[in-house]
Amino acid sequence: MTVDRIATNTQAQYMLNQINSANVALNLSQQQVSSGKVASDYAGYGDKVALMEAARSAGARVDAYQAATKQALTQADLQNTQISALSDLGQQLRTALTDAVGQNNGSTLMTEADSVFQAASQILNAKDANGKYIYGGENNDQPPFTATSLADLASMPDVASAFQNGTIKNSVRIGDGETVQVGQLASDLGSGLIGTLKAVAQYQNANGNFGETLTTEQSTFLSGQITAAKTVTDQLNNATAANGFVYNRLQDASDNQDTMSTLYQGFVSDIQDVDMPTAITKLNQNQVALQAALQVTSRLQQVSLLNYMS
Repeated sequence: MTVDRIATNTQAQYMLNQINSANVALNLSQQQVSSGKVASDYAGYGDKVALMEAARSAGARVDAYQAATKQALTQADLQNTQISALSDLGQQLRTALTDAVGQNNGSTLMTEADSVFQAASQILNAKDANGKYIYGGENNDQPPFTATSLADLASMPDVASAFQNGTIKNSVRIGDGETVQVGQLASDLGSGLIGTLKAVAQYQNANGNFGETLTTEQSTFLSGQITAAKTVTDQLNNATAANGFVYNRLQDASDNQDTMSTLYQGFVSDIQDVDMPTAITKLNQNQVALQAALQVTSRLQQVSLLNYMS
């Protein structure tokens, strides 16, 4: 009977080990189903930890580039609208000059010029959502264009005196070792238009107002400014096109970043996330295995008790 008792006890110990194993497996299955993750710590991922963390790090870097790129896209889009508006102002000034010369009447010219000046001032001193001057370069905490009126502009020694922006155009990093220049400077965009306005205002101050009938000298001078205004408009159209090229490059980068971010997230998910149907199936199997082991152990305990009583 002693041999039978020893054998039964050995079987019982074996089944206890089986119960412990089944219980561990069941707990893991329950954890995976409830969390959706393969494991709760790095140890559970074994030799895949390095790959997972490398992908996660690369994904975080791409997401940071993506955030900066989207912000740059917003700026480039706004710049496109504003540079186009400056080009329209150049055309408006050209039209006013052409009408004055063509009709030999300059009585409304300075009113038109003042309207162009005021609109251009607002654009050149535009701010972003953070209250920074868009066209100020590194000096983005102060208005880049300082002239307050046509009279103020006319009194300045030169066009450059009307601008106090910096010299560094804002850039954005869109990838490892890849940078795109996004920013524009007020002096680059506005010098031509402001220079033409200054020339007209200074001429009037020196030679008298443009009246209902232009003098020959006034007409000759204004004809020269028509050519200058056309050059300004062409330059601003080119600036608009260049800004559009930057926008398209940023958009392509953003699309690529979206793709790469999704790729890295998927790679991490493949390692980290459980296949839920498979996990639920394993959970059910582990529940059945534990129940079976408990039932067998219960019977063995009954046999062991009978042997002891014998």
